[in-house]
Amino acid sequence: MLYESSPAAIAIFAAFVAGVLGLSFWLGRKGQSAGAYYAAHGEIHWFVNGIAFAGDYLSAASFLGICGMIAFHGYDGFLYSIGFLAGWIVALFVIAEPIKSLGKFTFADALDARYHSRGIKLAAAISTLVVSVFYLIPQMVGAGDLIVPLLGLPHWLGVILVGVVVTLVVVTAGMVSTTWVQFIKGSLLVFFCAVLTGMILARGLEVNTGSLEPQTRTVAPDGRVLVDGRPQSRDHDLRPVGTLAALPARYGDARGTGPLGPLAYLAALEESRIVTWSGTKTSDAGGTHVTYSPVERSGADLLKPGGYFKGLATGTLADKLDFASLMLALFCGTASLPHILIRYYTVKDADAARRSTVVGIAAIGAFYVLTLFLGLGAMTSGALDPTSTNMAAPLLAKSFSETLFAVISAIAFTTVLGTVSGLIMAGSGAVAHDLVEHVLRIPLTDHAKVRCGKIAAVFLGVAAMALGILFRNFNVSFLVGWAFNIAASANLPALVMLLFWPRTTRQGIIAAVTVGMLASLGWILLSADTFEKVYGLSRDLSPVPFSQPGLVTIPLGFLVLVAVSLATPPEPARRGG
Repeated sequence: MLYESSPAAIAIFAAFVAGVLGLSFWLGRKGQSAGAYYAAHGEIHWFVNGIAFAGDYLSAASFLGICGMIAFHGYDGFLYSIGFLAGWIVALFVIAEPIKSLGKFTFADALDARYHSRGIKLAAAISTLVVSVFYLIPQMVGAGDLIVPLLGLPHWLGVILVGVVVTLVVVTAGMVSTTWVQFIKGSLLVFFCAVLTGMILARGLEVNTGSLEPQTRTVAPDGRVLVDGRPQSRDHDLRPVGTLAALPARYGDARGTGPLGPLAYLAALEESRIVTWSGTKTSDAGGTHVTYSPVERSGADLLKPGGYFKGLATGTLADKLDFASLMLALFCGTASLPHILIRYYTVKDADAARRSTVVGIAAIGAFYVLTLFLGLGAMTSGALDPTSTNMAAPLLAKSFSETLFAVISAIAFTTVLGTVSGLIMAGSGAVAHDLVEHVLRIPLTDHAKVRCGKIAAVFLGVAAMALGILFRNFNVSFLVGWAFNIAASANLPALVMLLFWPRTTRQGIIAAVTVGMLASLGWILLSADTFEKVYGLSRDLSPVPFSQPGLVTIPLGFLVLVAVSLATPPEPARRGG
């Protein structure tokens, strides 16, 4: 059965979680000062920090979301990998070394290094919290999805479990434990994904021999899954689906290829017929139903652009702008994410920051190449759940063995832990260091600042749990796209212009951060995707022409900063705000 848990899987998973918590408590002894709690005293080795970059960045969106997008939509899902990786070029050549010399604990420190302005601290802290919350949502959704097949628990309980564990990690040792959790899970994620990719290539492509039944599956408004109209007593009663329908005749009896190399695998897949799944929404007095039906498509169609991003295949201007806007946000957003930027404060100098970035790019790039094969392997594995795109990679592992499934699920769980830990660290620093100490000007001792950050971390953890339950039906990569849009619109213009345009003023920075954040957030809330997937309304009611705001709001941030800076006198060191 698709969602049948096993004692071995539970034992392996529990061992991973216990190890993470044990490490956190052990390192907690080193996180008693503000310098240790927020920046690990700047003593993290550049190589460890580089792998921790990968552990922080390779979130649920990367592992669960992208693999699911590729498994259900083909090549277009891989474009997320390209966008996520390309953004590190900006981080390496523009941000890495300067950001280290500008800040101490938070992103707001960097923006405010020359001005000592309460206004900058306030705007940057609010931006950090907004981006962190939007990034937290997909991590918690992915965590809940993992718990369903592994432990047989409901989604909401899985979200709460993750939230509690992450909060414990953060409040025990702060950045010290967060760094090592991210280092360990980054290393394990890349290694085991490489192992899983090797197993996919060794198995090759196998044609379905009759196990796939032409069923339709419907998700009812109350969350029950119906197969051919009949309710299932529990989610794990569902049988796995997704398969290869036909191979070209040149493969002998056309039932299987045997082991293939990477390029040969792609070539064989291109010539094959593949069963994919499409969803259709219908509404009645009882609410909105989503019905999933099998659809046979050619591999060539799935390996070319346009299967998901319609702007790559159609002449619709809105679709083209939506895709361009998403790619721009992914490219610009990496260097604007607060939880990524604060990692530069954990190394000793600018040279170590640059080396960390190079190591991070190498690890992240290797992983994203593997996501293509993981997604395609899941597409043809016979182990998809058409009602959840986020479970493609773990169920792919389950098609090989329960042990591998448990290991991959546990690593995916620690992937969520590492990313969420970094996000909560960024948010707690924004509250304690920026808002309380500098904006509200409440004097804090070193230990009081740590205590305030831990209290903020608890509140952020609770908020993350609530949002993870609310947004459970979204693909996690899609949700992360929103966070990248807000980060790139609010933070990047101010950071880049601060570094490279001497005429930048404090008023310009405040205006750029505020306008970029509010414009991108407002655009998202008014987008067609939000109208349909959050409000349950018709897409046609949306007043904005396309859903991704970056194409408009990122240039807007730069224009606002330039205009306001030119309209105000240069004051590179004036105090106040």
